[in-house]
Amino acid sequence: MRARKIPAVALVAVAAGLSLTACGGGGSDDASATTPPAAPSAPAAQDTGAPADPASDGSNASGSSSQGSQGSEGSGGSDGSGGSKGSTSGHGSGARCTTANLGLSASYGMAEGEILVNFQNNGPATCTLHGFPGVDLSGKDGTISAARSSLTAPDVTLRHGESTRATVHFPPNTSGGSGATFTTLVVTPPDETHSRSLSVTVNLPVTDGSGSGVSVDPVGTGK
Repeated sequence: MRARKIPAVALVAVAAGLSLTACGGGGSDDASATTPPAAPSAPAAQDTGAPADPASDGSNASGSSSQGSQGSEGSGGSDGSGGSKGSTSGHGSGARCTTANLGLSASYGMAEGEILVNFQNNGPATCTLHGFPGVDLSGKDGTISAARSSLTAPDVTLRHGESTRATVHFPPNTSGGSGATFTTLVVTPPDETHSRSLSVTVNLPVTDGSGSGVSVDPVGTGK
């Protein structure tokens, strides 16, 4: 077996490395070798988004009043399952308005076939609404979910005590028949899953299944 020759250049490099090690000795003056690693910073606190006062969410009031009264809270769900969910698209300044901090009421509009849903900020801080509320008509003849209109949703910022509204449109029963009667308006604010039930009386004509004709405008539109 033949001995493997090591190039002279490699031998020189090894010798140089040994020389440097000998000069350095056992005690390095490098500050990075003795400085302990910095402690990791604590994680930032996260906002849980919990309502400021959930207990304020359960009072009842008549929906026909134009005051900022609150109806009873219901359990909001997906469209067509006991309370349509408000749209989810938060914009504008201030925190999102929650059902717990909103006073909801309903009144009939000047035009026939309109219900005005009022949203009043009863919370201590400024909040923002953007989008369509979920709206269901409920009564002895069943439940109908309102379709969204084609209007563009504006950003609405409410300071404490300020209010805005959304308009519900429905075809009045002029057929001469008994029609279908609904006595409860279930409203879910935009970006929320908790609903409020407001008292109304709406009589719709019986349709052929092509659609109820009930629709809702986004919050902040109309007069």
